[in-house]
Amino acid sequence: MTGNWAGAEAPGEDVIADLAEATIAALAAPYRDAARDVALRITDFASDDMLDALGIEDWADLTGLYEGIPLTEKSVMDQADRPDAIWLFRLPILYEWTERGDVTLGALVAHVLVHELAHHFGWSDAEIARIDRWWE
Repeated sequence: MTGNWAGAEAPGEDVIADLAEATIAALAAPYRDAARDVALRITDFASDDMLDALGIEDWADLTGLYEGIPLTEKSVMDQADRPDAIWLFRLPILYEWTERGDVTLGALVAHVLVHELAHHFGWSDAEIARIDRWWE
């Protein structure tokens, strides 16, 4: 182990938010503009209701979630009761980051955020997997 970690704290929600905002700022203009229309929510982990709705038993298995209507399905007739949102779950992200040990925290946050943005743009998990070989 290198360095003195005795006084170190785990990266907080503000750090995750800063990394996510930097990712959005680096996107190509059309994607960046659309991404800025999505509310960004950072919290320690998903609620029990979210996990139950997705059939996920372990909170550590969900690093991010898109809530909303994908752009490919939106209609002028849709009356949203809240803005589309992307949730980033800090503790599962940190857990995965430490378990992987081979990526920066910024790269992992960017990957999770872009994956959720892809859902906003209307891409399915299968479509995302064809172009994003991150997990291989």
